[in-house]
Amino acid sequence: MSAAGRGGDGLGLAARDSVGGTLRRGEEACSSMANLGYIGLGAMGGRMANRLIDKGHTVTGYNRTRSKAQWLIDRGMKWADSPRAVAENADVIFVMVTDSKSLDAVSTGSDGFLAGLREGKIVVDSSTVSPAVSREVAEKVRAKGADMVDAPVSGSVTTLESGKLSVMVGGRRATFDRIKPILEEVGPKVTHVGDNGLALSIKIAHNLSLAVQMLAFSEGVLLAEKSGISREVAVDVLTHSVMASPMVQYRGPFVLGLPEESWFDVNMMQKDLMLALEMGRRLDVPLPTTAVTNEFLTAARGMGLAKYDFAVVFKVLAQMAGVTP
Repeated sequence: MSAAGRGGDGLGLAARDSVGGTLRRGEEACSSMANLGYIGLGAMGGRMANRLIDKGHTVTGYNRTRSKAQWLIDRGMKWADSPRAVAENADVIFVMVTDSKSLDAVSTGSDGFLAGLREGKIVVDSSTVSPAVSREVAEKVRAKGADMVDAPVSGSVTTLESGKLSVMVGGRRATFDRIKPILEEVGPKVTHVGDNGLALSIKIAHNLSLAVQMLAFSEGVLLAEKSGISREVAVDVLTHSVMASPMVQYRGPFVLGLPEESWFDVNMMQKDLMLALEMGRRLDVPLPTTAVTNEFLTAARGMGLAKYDFAVVFKVLAQMAGVTP
């Protein structure tokens, strides 16, 4: 039986009756050699789990498709047959799934992680989902005596592998203080932004900017190319100019050739833009460039490009401009 199953945790989480409240004697911040769980081991989730393994933590993981997690099992990750089993065998459970529907699938039912929670455990949800949905799940987690924060990340595969992700956290401050040391091993910038759901709000605001920037970058490259400048030179100049955000620097070169494995595909980005547009309508914030960019993602889907990285908007615009992508 694991330490979690015996009631020990190895994390200084002994005061299990005070999750989310003021830190009390015996309730320390999560430290090294933590007993962690990870649900959702895709391109980002898998690499985050791998980083936690590298830091010396025990990680129990689950993914809908086991074969995609085999490389982590080979590195020492313990395999669980369900999200419930992950929650039963870990003290801090990370979740990173595609959307609100997927979060419901891994959290509810007899095999969902809610069924495996008990007093004192902490769920760290890094999925980008509706803030309202996340708050609903957090309430169900708290009904089990556990606690949950939303903790989406900013960065890419390359920034994650270099240890430069930033993490936004929404939830109770005391819970944030307890898990912050672990989150700092994922990335150096960890910010508590407020109550549950607010980290997701800033993540959605963040992601709409990524898509809009990529479309604007594509416009610049194509304008330069049709004026007689080679695409390679245009990309080199623009990615080393003042307009080059970190995202443009690492994703801009994708207009010269997309990665074999999508870092963040069209469907995932469009899901986030739809969340942004819904928030904009609800909060009376006009989002004109988001709306236009969303239409280019719809066009990409119509062209059969849904599974490519969202940088494929360049290809959509190039065809409209009469340029060979």
